[in-house]
Amino acid sequence: SGCAPRAEACRWFQEMRGCVPDVVELLHDGQPTVCVGNAAFAYVDAFTRHANVGFFLGAVLADPAGLLAGQGAFMRHVKVRPGAPIDETALRALIRAAYVDIKARLAAR
Repeated sequence: SGCAPRAEACRWFQEMRGCVPDVVELLHDGQPTVCVGNAAFAYVDAFTRHANVGFFLGAVLADPAGLLAGQGAFMRHVKVRPGAPIDETALRALIRAAYVDIKARLAAR
């Protein structure tokens, strides 16, 4: 059912929101998005059969578990399918890495 992907999206958005104290949440293009200040670093999106945990600068993230999908110049996402196994530790590491990356980019401005 379409509810399960939404539940997965909510679950991972909660992970993003709670990963560090200075995360700000907003809707960006209709998607729940997490930012540091006004710099977005990750989002979630629910589809009929899966949810995406997306990273605005995912192309620069180290992904030793091979979770990231996408061919864009910058963005990448992880497909989370209800009931299918996912390396949760690796996905949490990607969320943390995206946060660390955006913090470094903001500090370098």
